[in-house]
Amino acid sequence: MDWLSLSLFCALNLASADAATKYFLADYSARELVVVRFGTTALILAPLLYLSAPTHIPTPFWYWLAALMPLEILAMWLYMRAISTSPLAQTLPYLAFTPIFATGIGFAVLNERVSSVGFAGIALITAGAWLLNIQHFSARSGWHILAPFTAILHEPGARLMLAVAFIYSITSVLGKGALQYVAPPFFAAFYFFLLAVASLILFSAKQPRLITVIWRRPVPHLLVGITMAAMVVTHLLAIREIEVAYMIAVKRTSLLFGILFGALLFREPHLLRHLSAGLLMVLGVVLIVL
Repeated sequence: MDWLSLSLFCALNLASADAATKYFLADYSARELVVVRFGTTALILAPLLYLSAPTHIPTPFWYWLAALMPLEILAMWLYMRAISTSPLAQTLPYLAFTPIFATGIGFAVLNERVSSVGFAGIALITAGAWLLNIQHFSARSGWHILAPFTAILHEPGARLMLAVAFIYSITSVLGKGALQYVAPPFFAAFYFFLLAVASLILFSAKQPRLITVIWRRPVPHLLVGITMAAMVVTHLLAIREIEVAYMIAVKRTSLLFGILFGALLFREPHLLRHLSAGLLMVLGVVLIVL
């Protein structure tokens, strides 16, 4: 599979994991969801630790990993705070800025360059993701294009999620840096194992029996874990082949798949309006391919 197919498959699996989480695990706390998503994914990917373990890991890999792990944990902590202090509809849209940030971070760290046409594609995908959610800001800020920007002034969750988008742009670039030294299957398994252990230690401080949540509902957890595992492996395979900003931009088409899941599973309204905004994202993908 080429990087575009891998990125789209990654987006589909991310949307599937989110839909399964919302459909089957709606009564879980944020801490429980983090443990389930990281823990079950790590368990499913665990065989890759044995099957793809390298005979030698170069020393620079550990430097990339040391820089990556604290940022990933910080992003998750900010993410949990954001969704606990503000409505999801007024926080998640800010993740659309990740590919924009990744354009600069990728150039600064990996010397990656995007063409003017490619950047226009990234901008279209970001704009489409933005418009998918702009109606959610109308209650307080009014119906205008700058409403989400004014929301930053009075919604703490919006500011936190914007920080998360920036950190994710860094971790995406650092993750590609680490892939210079190990294969994607091994890195996926090893990285999620570390994330699972770290999140369990962090969240168990206030909830010691948190680990028991993993086998509370095995079938839904398995579905979430499988889709998350497929997402992370395809993410790493794709990002190794193309500039980070391009891959992350295409991955944001998960919002389009999410729209369809929302209409089919949760009877969410405004499907045509959302799909019209999604057309911008599709046009963005076309420009990136060109």
